[in-house]
Amino acid sequence: MSAAGAEPVLQVAIDAKWYRPPGAEPVEAVRGLAFGVGAGEIVCLIGPSGAGKTTTLRILLGLDSDFEGRVSGADKAGIVFQEPRLLPWRSIEHNVRLGLPRARRDQNLDGLFAQLGLTAWRGSYPKALSLGMQRRVALARALAAGPRILVLDEPFVSLDDAAAAELRGLVVDTVDKAGMSVLMVTHNVAEAIGIADRLLLVSRRPASLIGDVPLDRPRRARDRAWAEATRATLAARHPDIIAV
Repeated sequence: MSAAGAEPVLQVAIDAKWYRPPGAEPVEAVRGLAFGVGAGEIVCLIGPSGAGKTTTLRILLGLDSDFEGRVSGADKAGIVFQEPRLLPWRSIEHNVRLGLPRARRDQNLDGLFAQLGLTAWRGSYPKALSLGMQRRVALARALAAGPRILVLDEPFVSLDDAAAAELRGLVVDTVDKAGMSVLMVTHNVAEAIGIADRLLLVSRRPASLIGDVPLDRPRRARDRAWAEATRATLAARHPDIIAV
């Protein structure tokens, strides 16, 4: 968790984002959404489907520049999308190295592959791997360049409980060891309560920040009773965002 008063690694302030499709009424997707992510902090962005979370990610990653506001720190980010987006004709190792700047593609990645349990699969192709293992490869590709902040878009969706828990543990251990920050978008409130230092609750469209909730209990001390009580409290305060 970041030190109090420390300068955020990532700062996002989206004053307004509109979509203006030809021949249709304009749609306001985001309005007054501002937040920061501190050094070493895991922050989860939670909101209903269609609220503007994906739009927010596109903006902070520089994929959409047509908005009012500002973003700083995103140039130091690595991204893991819902889909692994691996090239099927390239080996696992080549897929990871292609995420590096050309001048660094021959750097030693032995430690990274070992940490993520991918050493034995380096010469294999994506079709030989399960979805959970493919997501490890996508994580390795994002981490290889040593980003200051890791951006995760629903990284555990569609995995069974065991695979999701294993991958969550890998993410937390990896970023903790590296002192890295994380911004994760998820619909899974229980998942977020399990790993986050802070929850950012986003309203229905247009997306605005309606809650910034610190989770002060250390992750290793979070048991099921505490997690369920925390979820129930959040659901009572924000029933439109979090179901009971």
